[in-house]
Amino acid sequence: MARTAWRRREFFGALVAGTLLPATARARDSALPVPASLSATAEAATRLGEPLVLLVTLPGCPYCELVRRSYLLPARQDAGLHAWQLDVSNRTTALLGFDGKPTTAARQTAAWKASFTPTVLFLGAQGQELAERLVGVAVPDFYGAYLEDRLAAARKVLAERR
Repeated sequence: MARTAWRRREFFGALVAGTLLPATARARDSALPVPASLSATAEAATRLGEPLVLLVTLPGCPYCELVRRSYLLPARQDAGLHAWQLDVSNRTTALLGFDGKPTTAARQTAAWKASFTPTVLFLGAQGQELAERLVGVAVPDFYGAYLEDRLAAARKVLAERR
């Protein structure tokens, strides 16, 4: 148990220091997909009884990288988690909002008041938050438990609405 906590701290320290991987490899290898349409992406997740999990991220953010690489990517690959990302600084790539109108990731995250990175949102088919957002990485050793609690709460809300 103590050895696992030490390894996590060692990994986290290397990640923050930027020594784990070259920056281009980190960005390419750990990127989550970016939705073209929030409503279509959320509806696909909801049909399966899952929330749309959106990571609000910023390029070069080591904490965002920690959340992506250690939690969201493995859950997406191993358990089929519907995890996507939006870059708070992206003002150019078109994004179809929940209202059907074109927007950008920067405008959408600002509308959600989700400018702090990393922030993880748990959304339903109409864009409603199903569980409390997960903001920042206060204690990396407990982040997985916080994430699981929010996912369980979001899934419960979805199940109650069916």
